[in-house]
Amino acid sequence: MSWLLDPRLANCRRIFLRNYVVDANIGIHEHERRGAQRLALNVDLFVALSMSTPRHDKLHEVVDYDFVRLTIKHRIELGHVNLQETLVDDLARSMLAHPAVRAVRVASEKPDVYEDVDAVGVEVFHFKTP
Repeated sequence: MSWLLDPRLANCRRIFLRNYVVDANIGIHEHERRGAQRLALNVDLFVALSMSTPRHDKLHEVVDYDFVRLTIKHRIELGHVNLQETLVDDLARSMLAHPAVRAVRVASEKPDVYEDVDAVGVEVFHFKTP
């Protein structure tokens, strides 16, 4: 995780969602187009401390975890996506649109593709462009 050493993240808080398992219509193969399959998503949001340090212990002072879950839920509900690469790029772009988010890491894993492999997946890491 050498990306954690990037100086642009030095004054950030990392907010994360681990192993959010959803049923998603994803895949290019015919058997994948017949119905949903399990997909595990992991997200790290990097938010400047100045925009995520609560002064009054109130939810509106931070980036809420629900933002991450609802962003994923909304994209999954839009319908079939062929590639995990497309999905993680869509999710990263949506999360970077939040004014407080400085950088994002999104990983997607299909746990049921091969019997002898825990999962196959893809991950992307992006900084917000100024």
